[in-house]
Amino acid sequence: MAASACFDAGCQRCPRLVAYRNQSKYRYTGYHSAPVPAFGDADPRLLIVGLAPGLHGANRTGRPFTGDYAGILLYQTLHALGLATQPVSESADDPLELCGVRITNAVKCVPPDNKPTTAEARECLDFLRAELIAHAHARVIVALGRIAHDAILAASAQKRASHAFAHGAEHELPGGRWLVDSYHCSRYNTQTRRLTAAMFHTVLARAATLAGLPPPGP
Repeated sequence: MAASACFDAGCQRCPRLVAYRNQSKYRYTGYHSAPVPAFGDADPRLLIVGLAPGLHGANRTGRPFTGDYAGILLYQTLHALGLATQPVSESADDPLELCGVRITNAVKCVPPDNKPTTAEARECLDFLRAELIAHAHARVIVALGRIAHDAILAASAQKRASHAFAHGAEHELPGGRWLVDSYHCSRYNTQTRRLTAAMFHTVLARAATLAGLPPPGP
């Protein structure tokens, strides 16, 4: 699968998202303000799928979950599990590397109010589907939130009714793959304690085990 099929840096499919990212480009000088590519291991065993770039996070930095609140818990947890070389990701040119893990989003462009429409999520399915095909060694896919969960199922040609979203749920997918669900590591979820650091660590540790990634050292 060609890399170009997995990502289009100049995508114009969704007029509302194109207008919003262009608005951010002029309003916030120096922001990435374009579709955000995946980040991490080129041949991952674990693929993490989020919702969409945050306005002042990935839309600013050009790297998923980098520079915003949602990325704090994600990168801290990956580092604690031995899957990231540092616990903090602040810019796209910092030295952080992921080990056996790749991070992408169900929707590649920043949406107003962090809420893509159903049609916008559907437009991005081609890219997610291409990513799932390209990363054939990714045996486990983690969905951060229901929208990512639904996108993964759609990209895998699976029915939602047979795979209900629930934090910590595990769903067997075709080809020996597993989908593991987690609440999104957003500021709202962590501040309301809907998602705690311990809960998130448990889910990602289980996903890493299913993917056959090595446990963290002593």
